[in-house]
Amino acid sequence: MRKKAIYISTAFSFFIICPRMAGMLHVICANSDLPLYRIALFGSIIAVPLILLMVWMFNNFKVTGALLFCVGTDLFAAFLLSDIGYKAALETAIIALFVFVSVKVAPKISNLIFKS
Repeated sequence: MRKKAIYISTAFSFFIICPRMAGMLHVICANSDLPLYRIALFGSIIAVPLILLMVWMFNNFKVTGALLFCVGTDLFAAFLLSDIGYKAALETAIIALFVFVSVKVAPKISNLIFKS
C-alpha cells in the first residue's frame, strides 16, 4: 500500500505542475518584474493549505464544489493581480473559466469516444 501511495502521490504532483501553472507564470512574467523563483517558492508554501481545503471541498461537495472553490481562488488571484495590471487579471479570469468548462466537457467527450 505504501508503494502505491508514493506512486499515485508522485503522479498527483505532476498534475499540480500543469500547463495552467505555466500559463499563469507567463502572465506574471509578462506583467511584472518580480523575482519568479521567490514567487514560485512562497506561492507553493501558501498553496499547501489551499490544496488541502480543495481536497476537503471535493470530499464533501464532489467535483463541482472543488471546481467552484478553485475558480473562486482564481478570481481572487485575478483581483490580486490587478495590482500589476488589469490585463493580467482578465487573463487569469479567462483561464479560470476555461478550466471550469474543460472539466465539465472532458468527460462528455471521452464518453463519446469510449462509448461508456
